[in-house]
Amino acid sequence: MKLKYILPSFLALCAGFFTSCSDDDDPTYLSEVKVSSSYVSLDADGGRQTITVNAVGDWSFADVPEWLTISPLFGSAGETEVTFSAPATTTSYTGTVLLNCNNRTQRINVQQIAAKVETPISPISAVIANPDGNYRVRGVCISNPDNQYGNWNIQDETGTIYIYGTNDKKGNKGAYPISGTNGWGFTVGDVITVEGPATLYGSTIELVDVTVIAIEKSLIKIEEGETAAFDANGGEYMVRLSYTGDYPSIAVEEEAKSWIGISSMEQTDSTLNVTFRVAPNTEEAARTGVIEFTSKSGSSSSTLTSTVSQMGLSGTLTNPFSVADAIEYCQTLTGATANDFFVKGIVSKIEGEFGSYGNATFWISDDGEFHDDITLDFEGYRVLYFNNEKWTEGHANISVGDEVLICGKLTLYKGIAETSGNNAYIYSINGVTTDENGVGSADYPFNVTGAIAAIDGGVQGIVFVEGIVSKIVYTFSASYGTGTFWISADGEFHDDALLDFEAYSVYWLDNKAWTEEDSQIALGNKVVLCGKVTKYKTTYETSSKNAYVYSVE
Repeated sequence: MKLKYILPSFLALCAGFFTSCSDDDDPTYLSEVKVSSSYVSLDADGGRQTITVNAVGDWSFADVPEWLTISPLFGSAGETEVTFSAPATTTSYTGTVLLNCNNRTQRINVQQIAAKVETPISPISAVIANPDGNYRVRGVCISNPDNQYGNWNIQDETGTIYIYGTNDKKGNKGAYPISGTNGWGFTVGDVITVEGPATLYGSTIELVDVTVIAIEKSLIKIEEGETAAFDANGGEYMVRLSYTGDYPSIAVEEEAKSWIGISSMEQTDSTLNVTFRVAPNTEEAARTGVIEFTSKSGSSSSTLTSTVSQMGLSGTLTNPFSVADAIEYCQTLTGATANDFFVKGIVSKIEGEFGSYGNATFWISDDGEFHDDITLDFEGYRVLYFNNEKWTEGHANISVGDEVLICGKLTLYKGIAETSGNNAYIYSINGVTTDENGVGSADYPFNVTGAIAAIDGGVQGIVFVEGIVSKIVYTFSASYGTGTFWISADGEFHDDALLDFEAYSVYWLDNKAWTEEDSQIALGNKVVLCGKVTKYKTTYETSSKNAYVYSVE
């Protein structure tokens, strides 16, 4: 066997082969044509680069792209300077041109890389005005991103916009459990620069899948007390601040200085606890105040806000307590109130109607149901009649379903929210303050004048109205199941908004659609209507298809 001789010879041959291939493929040093550089790079704003071509014979360039200019494109033997040039561009280009000489080809790589054009920062108001295209905005994070996709709100001095989806600087979308505040590295108060496309989703303008460009950490953070809500009585609340800049300055907006003030301040290391006092609101309108906290460090400054909201005065004639509100308020009482309050509800149960004692005891609720639950039912205990007077024989009585407005002193008796006995009265029943024209119940229905007064008084519930048919607009029909006609107190049609009442598109007896087997309405019929009433332009009437003929004679 002579393998030991064959193997060295074979390796030598291969070595020679690979050496030959390497020399022959060298793009810069072909024997027929040589170039000083096989790589050309041009500036994005336009430019040129010159190389030297050294050829043994005639040469020429081929496959020259349109964006590139080469001068000269061909030449003869010898050394020639060749210039590569291109105009300014915002698009990057790369390519390879071929230099041919004596059937040999030298490849020259050429590129022109466009400078990265940074998207300018736009005010958020500009995004809102035109939610189409890509935007870069810079503002304060006013709500922490959620725990999965990075949804939050950003605000600058021109507006606020919703961020739907957040990527980090590398373009990676946060995902549970890595995401959240720690996932993106910013929180409320930090100044963030983001970039992404704007879109209109329903009625909400959003920036979608934004990329975080820069984060400027806030010098101050509200650890507690970002918002506070009070009832009309006011009170105190604390804002706990941490800060890395200078000692925070505090500014209450001008409109709120009359009712928001600083009660105390306590400093602990880099934490500041500020207690604010909110004065009672003596007006019915609710109000909101904003407090600014600012910390500075050199030329940098960070500002965060705390928002205080306060309910208006309630339990008044124009802003009465609901039953729920009255029950909640009574839970704070240790005795009867010194002042009178107004409570509005629907009679749900009667313990004792008006009679020989001149007062009545009954229950009201917000939905008209008696729940046998002291958290839902309010007791009108020994309530007097209209005008804070005792009821006397001949006046209307109360009925289950009546919408009543009670005025008087409130108290809490063994956990039951109620009026103080004989210290409250019925201010109105179904929107009227007198029973002279009925009170809108089945036993004491409104006449036309009473119905008009109830509508003007803002009645919302179901009421009863009686009168005599004075004009028929549409008789009842099987196709619609309803009819339309006018009633008045005397059976005459007066063409007078204060004397005529329209039964507009009402159903038949038992609140059912009229059929051919039913009797028909006729002039002179005495009817009682039941349902909701309203005013359309100047016409007082039943609400369309929300009332029916309760009885007819």
